[in-house]
Amino acid sequence: MSTPPVVAAVDGSDDSLRALDWALDAARRRGAPLRAVHVRQYAAWAQPDVLVAGPPRGDDDPVLDQARAHLEGRTGEIEAEYAGLDGLPGVLLPELGATAQLLVLGSRGRGGFASLLLGSNGLAAARDAGCPVVVVPRPGREVHGETPGGPGPRVVVGLNADSPDEATLAFAFTEAALREARLQVVTAYPWPGPTWMAPGELAPPVIDQEAVESETRTLIDGLLAPHRTRHPEVRTESWVAPGDAAGHLVTASRDAELTVVGRHRRRLLAPARMMGSVTQAVLLHAASPVAVVPPSPPEE
Repeated sequence: MSTPPVVAAVDGSDDSLRALDWALDAARRRGAPLRAVHVRQYAAWAQPDVLVAGPPRGDDDPVLDQARAHLEGRTGEIEAEYAGLDGLPGVLLPELGATAQLLVLGSRGRGGFASLLLGSNGLAAARDAGCPVVVVPRPGREVHGETPGGPGPRVVVGLNADSPDEATLAFAFTEAALREARLQVVTAYPWPGPTWMAPGELAPPVIDQEAVESETRTLIDGLLAPHRTRHPEVRTESWVAPGDAAGHLVTASRDAELTVVGRHRRRLLAPARMMGSVTQAVLLHAASPVAVVPPSPPEE
């Protein structure tokens, strides 16, 4: 495949079939091949909670047969490939991101605890994959609060004004353009500010909340300017609010086509990959599919 594929992880569950549908639509919008991958951790004849040493025998894979049947007559001109791998899904799925432009999973797979909001494989892929990872939730998640803005297709992106990431913004603008949707940029600022004082210290000056919000909007406009220039067809709107960033993003996810969040950059004293608390909360609670975008490479 000359064009990097959109990869969908399938395991026979309804969640993975929803992810496969989402991946097919994404591949069609991008003009990219679609690759359905089943990581076979368990033998086909065994119970899903029984780990079997060694790969399955033969080439038959009922999970891939199910994926073929599910997409039969729907792929059109999209090149579709079906592949089975043997190993641990939490290890192999993130590795697929090295050659994919997008990795798509359901929020839950077979096995595990039914009460979990997100499976361990989804968490591992979102944290470790080298490409953006989209997690498609089960339908019917309820979120509270009112989302500003009008009707029509909408993509949501979380923007940390203190530590913006260009890769996250670029992905969100591109996705909005592909979907002919408006882009809603959600930014939260801390309020009220800290008021701790040591004995004998003077009280800090009173900070005007309207001034903080105005300065935040000005900063956001500057961060969005180059992306607006590259995508003049994308209409953007900023939602600046005090308080909990994860809560605002979850609220904004209602009826959105996609919610886009970034992943933490590796730090010198914390070299392991981390998603961050906001990203993890959005993955667990958002009503829309969530795209987790790896950070931009550090500048030399």
